[in-house]
Amino acid sequence: MPRAVQAALYQLSRSAFFAGLAERALIWDLKQVRRYLSDSELRQEARDRVRAVVGSETRVVVAHSLGSVVAYEVLCSMPDHQVKAFVTLGSPLGIPNLIFDRLDPLPFDGVGRWPGSRDLVWTNIADRGDIVALVKDLRSVFGPDVRNALVHNDVHAHDADAYLTDRLTGAVIAEGLAAGE
Repeated sequence: MPRAVQAALYQLSRSAFFAGLAERALIWDLKQVRRYLSDSELRQEARDRVRAVVGSETRVVVAHSLGSVVAYEVLCSMPDHQVKAFVTLGSPLGIPNLIFDRLDPLPFDGVGRWPGSRDLVWTNIADRGDIVALVKDLRSVFGPDVRNALVHNDVHAHDADAYLTDRLTGAVIAEGLAAGE
């Protein structure tokens, strides 16, 4: 998706008036996102499934797309978790009105809660052309400690395989595993 189109969509998403229109045009077409945000039972079930696999020995959590929203909410709900690295790939977490302002916990004064201890390293990886990762730099909404990186997934801008097989993603995961030793 060209940057000019992404910039226009981002500006529309910031407007309360156009947020509903942007939702229908962008996000609500993705049924899984719509259901997750509007169906509290489904939301809780998804979070329970992730929470069940984040144990005391989990050091790295890698999450793509909507999974990054679920993982973020789970990590926030587990203040004593031992995760050292949170890696978000193609994440919609920063999209105002559509995602960011519907997170649980809700952002406070325009800033989302940090999903762990101050030792947690959060790396957000996005492709320039990934329309789902509309907000590429999450520092403005989650604070200056989020590390942001851009990759080039070619024509597969939002493809999980492209993100997961990128050298940068592997390096960030290895760094997180080493921090847990």
